[in-house]
Amino acid sequence: MDEAGQRAALTALIAREGATLATLSRVAGRNSAWMQQYLRRGTPRLLPERERGLLAAFLGVADSALGGPEPAAMVRVPRLALAVSAGPGRFAIDERAVASAGYAAEDLDRLGIRAGDAAILDVAGQSMEPTLHDGDRILVDRGRCVPGDDRAIWVLRLDDELLAKRLRRDGDAWRIVSDNAPERRAALNEVEVLGRVVQLIRRL
Repeated sequence: MDEAGQRAALTALIAREGATLATLSRVAGRNSAWMQQYLRRGTPRLLPERERGLLAAFLGVADSALGGPEPAAMVRVPRLALAVSAGPGRFAIDERAVASAGYAAEDLDRLGIRAGDAAILDVAGQSMEPTLHDGDRILVDRGRCVPGDDRAIWVLRLDDELLAKRLRRDGDAWRIVSDNAPERRAALNEVEVLGRVVQLIRRL
């Protein structure tokens, strides 16, 4: 928004709300003549970020309505009604979404996740400590299901268990590796890889 557009937008909001220029000057933390100077003399040329935010909040509009940046597009990521085991194993019974969390679309892009592939799961158990703790939540990319990086953590299904483990190929088998517990082995066709853990969500 250029300077003329910013002034026009603010003038329209002032008319709508019936606020005085002196009041808006005080809202912005300035002397009583500041708003008049801005609108009629063009000083300053554009509203400073701090003052613009204060005025937008007072007038009940988004910062972008006065020339601030557009708010980031948000994506709702489902939190599924199941937990992945970082312990001896947990039955995977229910995959309903019980809640969701808002992520900025640009953050998912930065992580390389398509919005439709993102899901949040709870962690249960202690065998992946100190990386994953019991009660943590993890953001999973369900679009990445081909293990390759030995350092990565994968969500996988083995029989009726849903696990969060590292996977290492060993011939015709997977080594299923915990961070602090004995590893397991399973044939390649016994393991269904459901996604890669891309972010840890932990309450401190």
